[in-house]
Amino acid sequence: MPKVASYRANSVIYFQGDVSDKVFILQAGKVSLNYADIETGKETREIIQMGEFFGVKSALGKYPREENALVLSDTQVLVFTVPEFEVFAQANTRIIMKMLKVFSNQLRRVHKQVENLLEKSEAQSPEYGLFKAGEYYLKSRQYSQGKYVFSRYLTYYPAGKLAEQASRYLEMAEAGSVKYGDGRGPAPLVADASGRSGRAKAESADELVASVPPAQRAPGDTLSGAAKDYYDAVSLFSSERYKEALAGFKRIVEVNEDPEYTMKALYDMGRCLYMLQQYDLTIKHFTQLVQTYPKHPDLIDTLYWLGQSYERKGDATRAKGFYKKILSMESDEDASTRIKATRSLRQLEEGKHG
Repeated sequence: MPKVASYRANSVIYFQGDVSDKVFILQAGKVSLNYADIETGKETREIIQMGEFFGVKSALGKYPREENALVLSDTQVLVFTVPEFEVFAQANTRIIMKMLKVFSNQLRRVHKQVENLLEKSEAQSPEYGLFKAGEYYLKSRQYSQGKYVFSRYLTYYPAGKLAEQASRYLEMAEAGSVKYGDGRGPAPLVADASGRSGRAKAESADELVASVPPAQRAPGDTLSGAAKDYYDAVSLFSSERYKEALAGFKRIVEVNEDPEYTMKALYDMGRCLYMLQQYDLTIKHFTQLVQTYPKHPDLIDTLYWLGQSYERKGDATRAKGFYKKILSMESDEDASTRIKATRSLRQLEEGKHG
């Protein structure tokens, strides 16, 4: 049975990024749903009327809330779990029709907003629009949504102009989602208007922490020395200063202050070597990494860079072997590395038969 809940004025029923299976129907009072407009980025307020429901899409879809539900005056709501709401809706066809109408209006509004975004520039193709939507979510620290959009981009446009950047952003979104959840974490690394890679608002590890609003920080968000050194090296890497980044990661490994960041740095050392086009050293480094840490958290990505290195050396047979190994491993079908491995393998196969 649904429960009755009361909220005082100026309280919050749920925050954007929260994950919950609760659906609400407003019985009395006033509630505002606040979210960023996809077209303008400005905050939009949607006032819920008595008898209307909210929180349905995210609860049924099992994804983070897309808005903040703010209580404007003393409020009373009915709170349903998803199974309770489904039973309730099935017994009240009027509710189903109302849901369809609400969702239809929302889809039309989003469709119009996307059209307006695309019309602002002739250069903005659907491919570009999809990429920008993912970038918006990443900048907003909505990592789950960013992960979904960039995985869709790579599915629809595996050889697109922005595929390489989308792959990088997907990795960031996946890492952010796992480590921080939605709505938290450091300012993401994104490309600026000229397409150059850099940190959105932070240049150092200290600024990374400072960029997170105090209310969003969890206990222990102050970075350790190893963590600061690591994120400083990541900043150098994203700015394409690969030699300096390599030296930074190497120091972290040599000091070995924090096992977590030592493991991360070992992996990123290999990426630096690859970006410096030192493919033999990349192969040697990553081969040793796999042999020493067969359960390294970045194992699949390590195999991908090994495949890429052999491909750059002209050894297609070994490269395909690593790509096939990745595809044989249990993993999310939409994971960025699987998508990249599939694309690389297909290109090698097409080259063989072309």
